[in-house]
Amino acid sequence: MILLETIQKYIIKSENKLKISSKDIKKNDIFIALNGSNSHGNKYMHEAIRAGAKYCITDKKLSKSPSNQNILFVENIQKFLLDLSKTKRSLYKGNVIGITGSAGKTSLKEYLKYYLSKKFKVSASIKSYNNNLGVMISILNLNLKSHYAIFEIGTNNFFEIRELTKLVKPSQIFITNILSTHLENFISKKNIAKEKADIFVKKFNPSSTILYLQKKTKEEELIYRIAKKEKIKKIICIGKKIDQGYIKEIKKLDSKYEIIIKILNKNFKIILPHYEQKMISNLIFVLSFFVVNKIDTKIIFQNKLKIPKIEGRGSTHNLFFKNFKVKLIDQSYNANPETMIESIENFSVYKNNNRHKYLILGNMNELGLSSLDHHINVIKVIEKNYFDQVILSGDSFKKALNMFSKLKNKYVYLNKSKSIMRYLEKNIHKNAIIMAKCSNSTEVNNFVTKLKFFKKG
Repeated sequence: MILLETIQKYIIKSENKLKISSKDIKKNDIFIALNGSNSHGNKYMHEAIRAGAKYCITDKKLSKSPSNQNILFVENIQKFLLDLSKTKRSLYKGNVIGITGSAGKTSLKEYLKYYLSKKFKVSASIKSYNNNLGVMISILNLNLKSHYAIFEIGTNNFFEIRELTKLVKPSQIFITNILSTHLENFISKKNIAKEKADIFVKKFNPSSTILYLQKKTKEEELIYRIAKKEKIKKIICIGKKIDQGYIKEIKKLDSKYEIIIKILNKNFKIILPHYEQKMISNLIFVLSFFVVNKIDTKIIFQNKLKIPKIEGRGSTHNLFFKNFKVKLIDQSYNANPETMIESIENFSVYKNNNRHKYLILGNMNELGLSSLDHHINVIKVIEKNYFDQVILSGDSFKKALNMFSKLKNKYVYLNKSKSIMRYLEKNIHKNAIIMAKCSNSTEVNNFVTKLKFFKKG
């Protein structure tokens, strides 16, 4: 009982101490030994202790009596985390921001965190911690003294958003977009929209006061109507000229772009080296947040080109592969039809300086009965552009490729990460540039992980 209370107090007063991977452990961290798909976390407990873990928590008795006495056994580790996260959330009195949407949650979270941190103490969920476990860990890792706390809230099935929202209780909410994700479970984008809307529905979140919403599609329009019905105090819509935030004008200036953004009747001019829709959308969301909360927007303009690219979401890597300098654009974290097409089109106009462009695409998962149609459509989009080499992987792309009798681009189908690597070893061109896009847990995702070992020294 004494150890239990000691650990609970330590978690409440500390920040960023809970870790679920022994590889992430630093001195004075707490290792949570979870039951994984292949093994239990107890297997890595001694590794965590050697790395400096102050405490370990498990729900499985150890086969051998541990020499370290700071190991806490609990009957149900999920219940332990849930109860304690409710307690810590009740103690937090700062501003809570919740971000949901089909795609772009992590990048928007990082944008907000980056800019707000220039002036305020900010806590934010790490990586893409947006499921039940991830949200609980994020709450338990927050600093109770931070001015803002930012949480991602995700879902891949019905009624998950409402349960996570009851935990987080965000007052300011972002819904990035509604796209064709997890259709295997949701069936339609309309159902996805209804699910995402639960983040601000008063029945589940009486704290909701401000909603920032992309409003370009009929599904996003549905969310807007639900928000109006819920009488959300302030709704900031992003997208069209009738909305509160939109792109007013884009000018091409030699090698740069001048972009005029209008937000709540204020014009903002941004000069960027290239036009990327995702970056602009994030900047509009962040600018809207700053304007609504009366934060000096100079913070954004003084730092607008210094945002770090996020691993697997557009991060770039300079590699030295087979004695050649190779550039990798890594979009391998996840994919859906809309973001896949956007990435292909962005890569098609990417300034390559006479580099050979290699487009490597893996399956888009969880698309249900419409999966083949979506993969066929991606190939149609590829055919509207030109690439030196297109490498496709995954059963869905294999079936889609067989539906075409004549293609202008050069295609090769490879079903394993090792096959892709071997093919590039034999066929890579000097100063090549590679863009890889796929869903998680695919062979292309595995390939990219291996390719990044060839980082230029």
